[in-house]
Amino acid sequence: MNLTFDQYDFARRIVRQQCGIVLDDNKQFLLETRIIPVARQHGFGSIAELISSMQKRRRLDLEADITEALTTNETYFFRDVHPFDALKTVVLPELIKARSAERRLSIWCGASSTGQEPYSMAMLLYDEFPQLLSWKVDFIATDYSEETLQRAREGAYNQLEVNRGLPAHKLTKHFTYDGVVWRLKDRLRKMVQFRHLNLLKPWPGMPKLDLVFLRNVLIYFDLPTKQAILGKIRDRLQPDGFLFLGAAETTMNIDNEFQRRSVGRTSCYHLVPPKPSPVALAAAAAAASAAARTPFGSPFGQRAFS
Repeated sequence: MNLTFDQYDFARRIVRQQCGIVLDDNKQFLLETRIIPVARQHGFGSIAELISSMQKRRRLDLEADITEALTTNETYFFRDVHPFDALKTVVLPELIKARSAERRLSIWCGASSTGQEPYSMAMLLYDEFPQLLSWKVDFIATDYSEETLQRAREGAYNQLEVNRGLPAHKLTKHFTYDGVVWRLKDRLRKMVQFRHLNLLKPWPGMPKLDLVFLRNVLIYFDLPTKQAILGKIRDRLQPDGFLFLGAAETTMNIDNEFQRRSVGRTSCYHLVPPKPSPVALAAAAAAASAAARTPFGSPFGQRAFS
């Protein structure tokens, strides 16, 4: 039995309240497909029975399970490839040069799912930038779903999953075959700290971030939620830090404190440099005026000719 529109509307409002995901009118089939296992798990004969029961009495456990089912998203190793090329050729070399004194980097992957994206970044760091092995690298990966976070922490993938985007030489270098799964070696698995995070709720303390990957996430939210999330990122991003969004996402007309930068065949975002204060502008103008009045024969600005 399919959901009525009223039942579908009730279910999608729950999802929006819990994690901010907005489901359009044409996503009813997606929702039904995702929550069929939830209905079966809780002993309901159909998803319509599940929703009908929730309409009569609030069930926080069911709300959490439905939301979890809807937040399991597509992912694979080195997805879209061009952002990883940008990391290798431009972004990480720039950050390493800028942080050479403190020898520390802070990275956040904000939609880790089952781990393929953060582990792709970890492989890139390990293979291309061995100098970072002696640095302090804070690498945090977060997701809403506890189930996918547990899978990510385990770092175990079936043959189909490793066939999607993972080059053969990286598979043999960084994984070991264990019966029916490929297991990521501990040296990379331990590089990433996986944590639960609901982007709508208060965020835990983070170091100032040099690099943020939040790809293919904002497309699921309405405008106020996008603005709130970008505002939180802005507060945590280093002045010269990098933000990567999905190919179909942008900060344009959402948060004007970011500016787009093209890098190879992809793009990223920096914070807009702060404007000088009126006091600083006045001081600079006064200094320029004083310099213009300096006599030619004085020591300031004097040039010797032979």
